[in-house]
Amino acid sequence: MSQRSTGGEAIVGSFAGGGLPPDDVVVAGLRAGDEAMFAALLDTWSRGMLRVARTYVSTDHSAEEVVQDTWLAVIGAIDGFEGRSSVKTWVYRILVNTAKKRGVRESRTLPWSAFEQDGAQFQDFGLTPAGWSDPAAVWPTPEGEALAAEVRTLIADALARLPPRQRVVIALRDVEGCTSEEVCEILEISAANQRVLLHRARTAVRGWLADYYESVKQPE
Repeated sequence: MSQRSTGGEAIVGSFAGGGLPPDDVVVAGLRAGDEAMFAALLDTWSRGMLRVARTYVSTDHSAEEVVQDTWLAVIGAIDGFEGRSSVKTWVYRILVNTAKKRGVRESRTLPWSAFEQDGAQFQDFGLTPAGWSDPAAVWPTPEGEALAAEVRTLIADALARLPPRQRVVIALRDVEGCTSEEVCEILEISAANQRVLLHRARTAVRGWLADYYESVKQPE
């Protein structure tokens, strides 16, 4: 990005407490090479992008490279953005396509178990059962930081056991807070497919957690 500015720094600053400016302002800033606008996008989206990328690739380093490649692609393609989706959806679609390609390359040299068994990428998610039909049936009431940390670890391990398609859908919906429509656009899947994948993912995670809490209740 160049050092040019279209007043984006002032605009971004005015939105500091309430999210990013409208999409037309974001697009205009990116097309003009506005550094402040680009920095605002990085600050707002990069961490979530890393988490989503990590559902496709085998290491944190690979996920970081995917995000870097995505931002380069965004800068290169912003002049062709047609506004048929939100800027965030468009960026995440580029991210997913980039991560998929990287994951395919890795799978040629790494066993698939490396993708399925490594739960480290989810340790920082802090996922809660948002949108689940009956979270109280499985979730204990947190009684301090230790228990909350244990729950996060259990959720991370459960997410890591999911098939990749279910894992990315639940990550986008329940971790990143995307709507069902946004997920369909990002992953280029139907609404019905999104619902099935999300339902199966939530059911599996809920079931694994229920089994765990039932097991710890049993005397040895």
